[in-house]
Amino acid sequence: MTKLITTSALSAKGGPIVQEATVSALLAWENFYVIIGTAAATLTGLMFVVVTLMAGSRLRTESAPIAAFSTPSVVHFCLALLVAAILSAPWSTLGFAAVLLGLTGLGGMSYTSIVLRRLRRQTAYAPVLEDWLGHVICPLIAYAALVIAAIVLPDNSLPALFITGAVTVLLVFVGIHNAWDNVTYLVTDYLPRANKGKDE
Repeated sequence: MTKLITTSALSAKGGPIVQEATVSALLAWENFYVIIGTAAATLTGLMFVVVTLMAGSRLRTESAPIAAFSTPSVVHFCLALLVAAILSAPWSTLGFAAVLLGLTGLGGMSYTSIVLRRLRRQTAYAPVLEDWLGHVICPLIAYAALVIAAIVLPDNSLPALFITGAVTVLLVFVGIHNAWDNVTYLVTDYLPRANKGKDE
């Protein structure tokens, strides 16, 4: 009888029983974050390959374009991997996960402001609207949404988890888009001009 009363009280107060049901919602996202985490880790490795290949060109003496255009892609991939790791951990309560997600979002927003300054300061390339969208606006929206999801997560996990999932997908897609833009610009524009200048 005492056990029944205790269980009822915990349920009424939204205690461990409700919390256990909320935490179990993370299990439904397990495969999703395995895919996202694997993709982010693989793409981060590919970025290292790209930067290594760039070392043989004139870009090896120009760190500003790399810091402004290539490094953010690695950061987005790593933060997507971090979010996947946070939500794959065996939490006993979503409060701890929410705090880490919120800190990740705030860190991402701060880093995006740094990227904005770097884009304005570098002189090797004049950014167009697509660059501002890919390097500043979309990442800022993603990290702000992650902060909102972190705030909502403990009390309303369903929409928070969908928002967080959308954020990780957006970060991976933004990173892919930016990395592809960097490579195509190097191959079709910058390197041919650099090689031509050397020949002359």
